[in-house]
Amino acid sequence: MITAKTQKNKSGVYHGFSCTGHAGYAKAGQDIVCAAVSVLVINTANSISLLTDEKIEVNMSDETDIIEWKFLGTPEHDAVLLMDSMVLGLQEIERNYKHKYIKLIFEEV
Repeated sequence: MITAKTQKNKSGVYHGFSCTGHAGYAKAGQDIVCAAVSVLVINTANSISLLTDEKIEVNMSDETDIIEWKFLGTPEHDAVLLMDSMVLGLQEIERNYKHKYIKLIFEEV
């Protein structure tokens, strides 16, 4: 199962995000759930880095199957919109696949 964790502070401001695991929907190379989650997550990290002025620290490891990032300041409108869009996509995948392959967690930090 994929575990995707969105981190916000008490005021609802994004602090970071992490995603780990494999969906297990199909064998490697044919797992459409893993592919969809990967596209959403990696595209969001790249978009925040390249299309906004936000400073983020990104860690990614193929060995531990994790991608995570944290904002190094308070994210502005564009980064928030990108994060909201990613979360919306992840929620739809979670809902469409009956919560069997991905779990989205909202954590207060």
